[in-house]
Amino acid sequence: MNVILLKDVADLGGKGDIVEVSNGYARNYLLPKNLAMKATTGAIKQAEKLRQQRIEAEARAKAEAEQLARNLVGSRVVIAARSGDEGQLFGSVGAHDIAEAVKKFSGVDIPSGIISIPQPIKEIGLHEVTVQPHEEVEFTVTLDVIPA
Repeated sequence: MNVILLKDVADLGGKGDIVEVSNGYARNYLLPKNLAMKATTGAIKQAEKLRQQRIEAEARAKAEAEQLARNLVGSRVVIAARSGDEGQLFGSVGAHDIAEAVKKFSGVDIPSGIISIPQPIKEIGLHEVTVQPHEEVEFTVTLDVIPA
């Protein structure tokens, strides 16, 4: 049976794709859970629109991620943290702290979930963190952790 996927289904396809599945899988799983609909002539035209919207949305998301990378690549973000005499921080600098510092210094608001810290930042100095705003766009930002 040919069905049009209304949502992304793992190992099957994305929203708007027309796929062929067994009758039982369609009747017992995809259709009752509103993950798919039968592929009729009118529905196929609608599926083409859904697929086109998905492609455009993915292209916009990638373009926004590339613009973010152009704005932040090569920039140094300064974070003031409380520390002891030997340069050890009282606590650590986390992704949320980094996101706030990026917003403060560059005006760019980034979610903390896209920041990857290879190891906890627990001392003063320069550190590199990876920012991945899109699955195909990844860049590094240099942090300068200074004593507060």
